[in-house]
Order: sequence, then C-alpha cells, then structure tokens
Amino acid sequence: MGQSFRITETHSGTSFSCSDEQTVLAAMEQQRQHCVPVGCRGGGCGLCKVQVLSGEFDCGRMSSRHVPAEARARGEVLACRLFPRSDLAIQRPAPGEPAR
Repeated sequence: MGQSFRITETHSGTSFSCSDEQTVLAAMEQQRQHCVPVGCRGGGCGLCKVQVLSGEFDCGRMSSRHVPAEARARGEVLACRLFPRSDLAIQRPAPGEPAR
C-alpha cells in the first residue's frame, strides 16, 4: 500500500486519512464520514465538488461541465476523482451555496 495522508474538510472540521491510491471520496465513505455529498462516484454529476485549499494532489477525469478549466485552475475538483499526494485541506460549498 502507498502513503497515507490526512484530509481535513474545513467547513465541518472533519478529518480522515486517505491513501495515495484511493480517492478522497472513497476514503471518506470507508471511514463513515459525511462531510462531502456523494453522488454518482464516477466524475459525472458534480455533487462531490470541493475546492482544495492546500496540499498536492492528482485528479482523474472529471466532467468539464461541472469542473471547467478555470474552476480547476482555482483548485476546484470532484472528490471522487481526487487523489492526495500530501495532506490536504478541502472545502465544500457552504449549505445553500451553489457549486461554481
């Protein structure tokens, strides 16, 4: 198994571990955390959109409809396609705030 990193969702203060071989969403679900909404788990619905505030990461393919290039440049990604390469601080849209 690869390295393990600490993921912190800043709105809720929830923190959990995630291996570099697993997506942030999969790790969150595996550890029974609920800080990011769960949708299709396939990169197509946009429900699990988060912004990476700090840390290094890689991403798999995501719907450009939900994460256009300018959003990705701001660190906005889908948690179901987010692979940590260091500890990460992420934030989801505040309740009632639309994902950009």
